[in-house]
Amino acid sequence: MKKSTLGLAVIAAFPMFSSVQVLAAEDSAQAIEKIQVTGSRIKRADMETASPVTIIGADDITASGAVSVDSVLQKMTATGGAMTNPGINNGSGGNASIDLRGLGSQRTLVLVNGRRMINSGTGAASTVDLNTIPVSMIKHIEVLKDGASAVYGTDAVAGVVNIILKDDFEGLDLNVKSAITTEGDADETSFDITMGGNFGRGNVVIGLQYTDRGDASQADRSFSDCPLTEDGDGSAPYCSGSSYTPNGHVWSGDESLQGQADDGWHDFGTSDAYNYSQSSYLYTPMRRLNLTGIGSFDLTDDTRLYSEFTYSKRWSEQQLAPQPVWFDFDYAEWMGDSLIDQNINYGDEVSYGRRMVDTGTRDSSQVVDTVRSVIGAAGYLDNGLEWDTSVIFGRNDSVDRLSNLHNMGSIQSEIEAGNFNPLSQASWSSSSFSDYVYTEQNSGGSQLFMITAALSGELMEVPAGFVGFAAGLERREEKAWYTPDSITSQGLANDPRVDATSGRFDVNEAYLELAIPLVADAYLAQNVELSAAIRAFDYSTFGSDETWKLGLTWRVNDELMLRGVRSTAFRAPTVAELYSGDSPSYEQVSFTGAQDQAEVTVGGNDQLTPELADTVTVGVVYEPEWFDGFSMTLDYYDIEIENAIATVNNQYIVDSCLASDGSLANQSTALCSSANIDFNQSTGRISFNNQLQNVGYEQTKGYDLNLNYKFDLAGLAWNTSLDVTYLDEYTVDVIESSIDYAGLITSGIGGYADVKANFELDVKGDVWSANYKARYIAGMDSYSCLGKESTCYAPTTPSVVYHDVSGSYFISEMVSLTAGVNNLFDKQPPYYSGNNDSNTDPYTYDVLGRRVFAGVNVKF
Repeated sequence: MKKSTLGLAVIAAFPMFSSVQVLAAEDSAQAIEKIQVTGSRIKRADMETASPVTIIGADDITASGAVSVDSVLQKMTATGGAMTNPGINNGSGGNASIDLRGLGSQRTLVLVNGRRMINSGTGAASTVDLNTIPVSMIKHIEVLKDGASAVYGTDAVAGVVNIILKDDFEGLDLNVKSAITTEGDADETSFDITMGGNFGRGNVVIGLQYTDRGDASQADRSFSDCPLTEDGDGSAPYCSGSSYTPNGHVWSGDESLQGQADDGWHDFGTSDAYNYSQSSYLYTPMRRLNLTGIGSFDLTDDTRLYSEFTYSKRWSEQQLAPQPVWFDFDYAEWMGDSLIDQNINYGDEVSYGRRMVDTGTRDSSQVVDTVRSVIGAAGYLDNGLEWDTSVIFGRNDSVDRLSNLHNMGSIQSEIEAGNFNPLSQASWSSSSFSDYVYTEQNSGGSQLFMITAALSGELMEVPAGFVGFAAGLERREEKAWYTPDSITSQGLANDPRVDATSGRFDVNEAYLELAIPLVADAYLAQNVELSAAIRAFDYSTFGSDETWKLGLTWRVNDELMLRGVRSTAFRAPTVAELYSGDSPSYEQVSFTGAQDQAEVTVGGNDQLTPELADTVTVGVVYEPEWFDGFSMTLDYYDIEIENAIATVNNQYIVDSCLASDGSLANQSTALCSSANIDFNQSTGRISFNNQLQNVGYEQTKGYDLNLNYKFDLAGLAWNTSLDVTYLDEYTVDVIESSIDYAGLITSGIGGYADVKANFELDVKGDVWSANYKARYIAGMDSYSCLGKESTCYAPTTPSVVYHDVSGSYFISEMVSLTAGVNNLFDKQPPYYSGNNDSNTDPYTYDVLGRRVFAGVNVKF
C-alpha cells in the first residue's frame, strides 16, 4: 500500500452521519419524508438506489419460525460457502455467520442500525457472531449485495447486512416459541419480551430474549449413523470409520496392525475401523440470553440524544468421538514380544494410534459474553444540514473448554523412560491413567472503540434538483487476543504447540459521498442521478490508501429504471490474521507411502496487506403500469479480488516440495523454504508450515433476479415472490492452483450451486395469514471427484427442494398464534463422494429433517 496520505483534512470539517433511522426533513412549506437506505448515507425519497438492496421484514422472520438471525439470512439465494450454523459440530465454536456470494464471512460487513457490530465468538474473533443479534428486537433487515467500502470501510467486499432494531416503540410485546423435529430431538424454546414507552421528549425500548436449543445425534439419522467409505472404484460406499481405534493401531514399515483385548494383533481391516458418528452431534445445543436497550431524548427541537446497548451471553456445546491419540517410538524389548510375530523387530520405529473410548467423548463448550454500546447526538443546523456524532464501544470475551484430553507430553516421556508400555492393554485401563486426562481451557476476546462525526444534507441546487451529500470522519481502534491452555501452549497435548495471539491496530478514515441529479423530467429521462463516494484511510499496520464508488440511476419513466455501480473495495487484515499464533491443522493430502492427513502448521503473518477488490453491478428495475402489483429487478454482479489473504493449497506444497521418492525438492524456492516440509517415511507422516499470505486472486460473477406480484383475490390479499441467483463463475487462484467453484460442492468450504431459488406465496385474511416457501438448490459436482468421476460412487448431488408452510391466527387485537412446518416432506440431505461431515454438507443442506414450530404473541 502506498505511504503517501491522501489529505484527510480536505473533509475534516464534515462529521459522519451513521444513523439509519428514518427522519423527516422539514421546510417551511411541507414535511418531505426521506429515508437512508443501506449502501448510501444520503437520504432519499426513493427506496431504489444504484445498488441492489433486499429487505427482510419482521413478518418474514415470524413466518419462518426463526429465533436466530442466521436461520433467516443463510437461506437467501445470494449466500453460499461455509456459513457456520448449529449443524456444524466440528470447528464452529457455536458461532453463526453470514456469507454473501460465498466469498467468506470475513468479506460481509454486518451493521446494527447502520453502525459497526463488534466481532464476536471464541478466540480472537474476525467475524460477527449472529447469535449476538436479538431476533425479537428486529424491525427489518437490509441486505446490500454490492461492495460498499467507500461508504462503510473495510469488510464490505461482498456486501452489507444492516440489521435495524426497533426504536420509538410503545407498549409491550411478548412472544413464546417452541420447535422440535418429528424425530423428537433438536427441541428449541424461546421467550422474549419487548417493552417501550414515551416520557416527555424521550422514548426508551427494552428487550429481553432467552433461547434454549437442544441437540440431535448423528446416530439418530440413517444418513449419518456411520461414516461411509468408498474404495475408489465407483462401487457403493460402506460403513467404515477411523483407523484410530480402541485397543490401538500400529503402523511400522509395511505393517498395519489392529490391537486386540488380549494384547494380540491382527492385520488391520475395514471392519476394524471405528464408527465415530455414534458419539457426534448432528445439531449442537445452545442457550442464549440477549438484552437490549435503545433510547432517545430530544434535548431541543433541533438536537436529539440517543443510545443503544446490547448484551448477549451464549452457552454452547459440541460433542465429538473420544480423542484419537498417537505416539512415535522405537520398539524395545521391555515392551514385550507381541509385535515380533508381525514382522516388526526390536529397534524398528513404530507409530501407535489409539481411540480413547474409556476416557469418554470430547466435549467442547463455550461461554461467550458480548457487549456493545452506542452514545451519540444528532440534529439540524440552522441551514437545514444534519449532523451526527457517536461513540461506539464493543467487547467480546470468551472461555472455551474441551474435556477428556490427554497429556501426551507426559505419556511420551513415560514411554521413553520405560515406565509406560503402550502395547499392553493393561497400561491404558489402569486407574492411574486418569492422571493423564485433563480439560483444556482457552480464553480470548476482542474489543472495538470507534468515534464518528458526520454532516449530511443538500449541498446546492442544480437545474435537475438538489445535490445531496454526506461526509465525515471516523477513528477506530481494534484489538484481539487468544490465550491457549497451558498444556497446549507448551506442546504437551496431543496436538503440537499452539502459540498465543495478541495484537491491535487503529485507523483514521474520512469519506465524502455525493448524489448529483443530472437530468429531471425529460423525455426518456424522468430522473438521472450520479452518485459518487470516496474514502481515505490510514492504518497503523500498513499505511494509507483510498477507495471509491461511482453509481448511476436512470429512471426512464414511472415503469423502468436502469442502474449501475463501479467501485473499489478493500478488506484490511484482522488482528487474528496478522498476529495469530501458530497452531496445528490436520489436512487431507495424497502422497505415495504417506498417511492421508498431514500435520500443517497455520498461523498469522504481520506482513499482510489489505485485499483489494473491483466490483461492478448493473441492473434494471421494472414496474409496469399495465400489470398492476408486479415488479421485477434483474442485476448482474462481478467482484474481482486481488491480493487475497489465503494459504497455499496443501496438496500443491506436497507436490512441489517432495520428490517422488519422498526426499526434499525445490528447497531453494520461497514456497518450499518457508514450508519447511518434513516426511517421516517410517511412520508415513508429512508435516509442513502454511501460514497466511497475500497470494490469492478471486473472481465471482452472476445474476440476481427478483419477481414480485401483489394482488387481491376472493377478498384476500396475496403476495408472491421469486428470488433466483445464478452463479456464473467463482474462480479462486492461489499461486499455480486455479479452481472455478461454480457448480461445485466441497469437503470443507461448503457448496456453490450455480442456481439457487426461493419462491414464496403469502395470503392474508381479516384474522389469519398463511405462508408457503419453496427453496431450491441445484445439483452440484463434487470437487473431490473432478477429473476422476468414474472412481466415485456419487460424483454429483441431485437438486434439492425444501418446502415450508406456516400460518397465523389473530384471536384478538392482543393475542395471535403462529405455527408451521419447515422441511414439510422431510427431505434428507444428499450423500456425495468426498463429503464434509455426517456423509453430507451441513453448510449447505438441512440435516434435521421435518421440524414443527408454534408460538404465541401477546401485545398490550
